[in-house]
Amino acid sequence: MTQPDRSGRNTVTWALVAALLVLGVAGTLVVPLYARTAPKLGPFPFFYWYQLAWIPIVAILACAAYLLTRHRTGRHTQDARDTRDTRDTRGAHRTGQERRDESR
Repeated sequence: MTQPDRSGRNTVTWALVAALLVLGVAGTLVVPLYARTAPKLGPFPFFYWYQLAWIPIVAILACAAYLLTRHRTGRHTQDARDTRDTRDTRGAHRTGQERRDESR
C-alpha cells in the first residue's frame, strides 16, 4: 500500500488551521474579555451570553479547519485508494481500476 506524499504539505494551510483552532479556544479562555455583567441581553449578564455565543462560532471555526485539511489531503487519499493492490480469491493481484472494470 502506498503512503501519501508528505513533502508537498502546504505549511500556510496548516498555519491557518492552527490559527482557527487557537482562536476558538482563546476566545473563551481569556477571562478578562468577558468578566463583567454589562451589557445584558434580556435577563442574561454579558459573561453568560458571551460564552453561549462562542458555541456556534467554535463550531464554524472547527468546520472550516476540517475542510481545509480535507481539501489538502483528500487528493492523496483518493490516489492511494485507487492504486493499492488487493488479492482476489485465486491469489492474483488486482489494482483498484481492474476491480472496478470487472464489476461492470
